[in-house]
Amino acid sequence: MADVITPRSVDYAQWYVDVVRAAKLADYSPVRGCMIILPNGYALWENMRAVLDRMFKETGHENAYFPLFIPQSFLAKEAEHVEGFAKECAVVTHSRLKIDEQGQLIPDPESKLEENLIVRPTSETIIWDAFSRWIQSWRDLPILINQWANVVRWEMRTRLFLRTMEFLWQEGHTAHATREEAIEEALRILDIYTTFAEEYMAMPVIQGVKTPSERFAGAVDTYCIEALMQDGRALQAGTSHFLGQNFAKAFDCKFQNKNNELEYVWATSWGVSTRLIGALVMTHSDDQGLVLPPRLAPTQVVIIPIFRNDVEKSAVLEQAGRIERELKDAGFTVKLDARETHRPGWKFNEYEVQGVPVRVAIGPRDVEQGTVELARRDTRTKETVPQEGLAERVRTLLEDIQQNLLARARAFRDEMTTRVDTYEEFKEVLEEKGGFILAHWDGTPETEARIKEETRATIRCIPLDRDAEALGTREEGRDMLTGKPSKQRVVFAKAY
Repeated sequence: MADVITPRSVDYAQWYVDVVRAAKLADYSPVRGCMIILPNGYALWENMRAVLDRMFKETGHENAYFPLFIPQSFLAKEAEHVEGFAKECAVVTHSRLKIDEQGQLIPDPESKLEENLIVRPTSETIIWDAFSRWIQSWRDLPILINQWANVVRWEMRTRLFLRTMEFLWQEGHTAHATREEAIEEALRILDIYTTFAEEYMAMPVIQGVKTPSERFAGAVDTYCIEALMQDGRALQAGTSHFLGQNFAKAFDCKFQNKNNELEYVWATSWGVSTRLIGALVMTHSDDQGLVLPPRLAPTQVVIIPIFRNDVEKSAVLEQAGRIERELKDAGFTVKLDARETHRPGWKFNEYEVQGVPVRVAIGPRDVEQGTVELARRDTRTKETVPQEGLAERVRTLLEDIQQNLLARARAFRDEMTTRVDTYEEFKEVLEEKGGFILAHWDGTPETEARIKEETRATIRCIPLDRDAEALGTREEGRDMLTGKPSKQRVVFAKAY
């Protein structure tokens, strides 16, 4: 199966699509721009969802669900919001179909809706309509809501997981009594996303805040985590928005504070999506296929028995079954592949392409000697080890793989991060090396827009405390393009 994967050095974009399809994560849909998430891909999303859902609930958030359809008038209430999403909205205008005189199926003219409905691109408007009814007093606050849902954004250029017209995500929406509480919430969620990316996805990220031109439509500030893919392009892996009182004002959501005064509620929203699966593919995978961090892998260990006849089969399967039970009892997700329709070598290749972190092979000689062959996906190395104590050996191996993937990705990110002081140097690094570029910016939208137009690079973020110190970006200097004073370096890159 690996022979259908285009090498990264030949065509990185095609390599990505080949890995996604060869690993059976997703397939194309008959609807242009949409995708079918296959069981392997959905199992990965379920694992991501389970971890994040636990982390949200541990910080006091509750799950709810809001309608897929949003009245068009709701979107029009917040000016920046409607401007940001107007070109991406799918609009429902009729409630039924009919067969016309020519035998064609058409929208029934008599079923035209009194008000168009928007298929959810994000849920701020419909949720704040509800909040405006639920909130009267400071005693009703805070409200900490999350929903797991699908959304539709009418993208023109799509790519599996990275950018599709319909995708799965979680979107959090919270309401607070003070500005300080709302900002604290937005940053708390940013830390959750960072922990998830680094400790579970083994993907190092930079925490930052977006420039005004890059922030979410309707937000006061957008906080983000930015990751670097193997082709040197950045990927926005999660965002957390401080919405100020913009949506509260749009939906007249006021509360009586402790001084019996009426004031508008403060808000946040935040989300990550199935785009994270694409990030996982591009952070760790190789020319042989998918590479998965053990903490998220749907199957952590696959056991492949090897035998030539019924006598060998009986003995090998008996020990393979015992090993399967032992590893499952130790808490691992394990698959014993005893199919006789495929040869062991074919199975080795299949699970390598699908990114299973650890492979256990057992044959007649292993039965006699009390051993198994252990192979790790990240380094593609293998060793023969005793069956005794196998569970603890596997536990240590899985943790080593997890840490190795993070260390490897962090080393690559650091190697691909460059400080520049001149515009010529900036353009040279951008074209010849890529990656994150730390450069001074004068803070003006005009300079930002000119750099984007001339180079296609954008300001990915202005690093926050954790990474500003690590990257050394908090130093004064001069803008590389205009020569005007600059308070700090920002992170530039070409991005997905």
